[in-house]
Amino acid sequence: MYGFSSRELLACYARGVFPMADARDDERVFLIDPDERGVLPLTDFHLSRRLARTVRADPYEVRIDTAFDQVVRTCAEATPDRGETWINQPIEQLYGELHELGYAHSVECWRGDVLLGGLYGVALEGAFFGESMFSRARDASKVALTHLVARLLAGRFVLLDCQFMTEHLAQFGVEEIPRAEYQRRLGRALGVDDADFGALPAATTGAVALQVITQAS
Repeated sequence: MYGFSSRELLACYARGVFPMADARDDERVFLIDPDERGVLPLTDFHLSRRLARTVRADPYEVRIDTAFDQVVRTCAEATPDRGETWINQPIEQLYGELHELGYAHSVECWRGDVLLGGLYGVALEGAFFGESMFSRARDASKVALTHLVARLLAGRFVLLDCQFMTEHLAQFGVEEIPRAEYQRRLGRALGVDDADFGALPAATTGAVALQVITQAS
C-alpha cells in the first residue's frame, strides 16, 4: 500500500504505526502495529565501560543531518549478516521528504570523508522513532546511538521507539512493552511541545554526550 504522503506518514507515527516493506525490490509498503514494542528508556540507557571509553575518545567525527540520504541508502544495503532489508525505494523517498520538512534526522560517524556508521529516525514532539542503523567500523553505530540518546535527553524527548526488541538492542536497556503501554507512552510524548532535536550543538564531543547521559541517569 503505497501512495500516502510524508505528512500522512507523520500521522501514522502519531497513531503508533510505522511502515515497512517485505524486500528491497518490493515496491509495496505496509503499516505495522506490533503487539509488543521495543522502547529504550532514555534515563536508563545501559552504557558499558568499554563503550563509554570509546565514546569519550572520539574515534569518529559525529555529524548531524549532513548526509541523511546516504545514511538511509547504506542502511538499505544488504550485508553478509543480512541478505535482505525492508527499506525499499518508496520508503527512501518518504523519509527523504520528512528530512526536507525537518522531521527526519541522521546521526553520522565519519572518519575524514568516509561515512562509517550512523542511524536515522523521525522526531515528532517528544518522541523519536528510530528506523535503522548501520556500522562499517567497530562501534560506529553504538557511538551514533550514544550521541542520539544524549541529544534526545538534552532536547527534552521522553520516548525513543526502537520498534522491535533484538538481542543487539537489549544490551542498551531496550525493553519490550505491550501495545497498550506503548500507546500510553506515545500519548505522553506527543504532549511535549518543547522538544528540540537541535538542543546540543552539531559538533558535540563524546565527553559532552556522556556528561548529559550521566546527569540524566
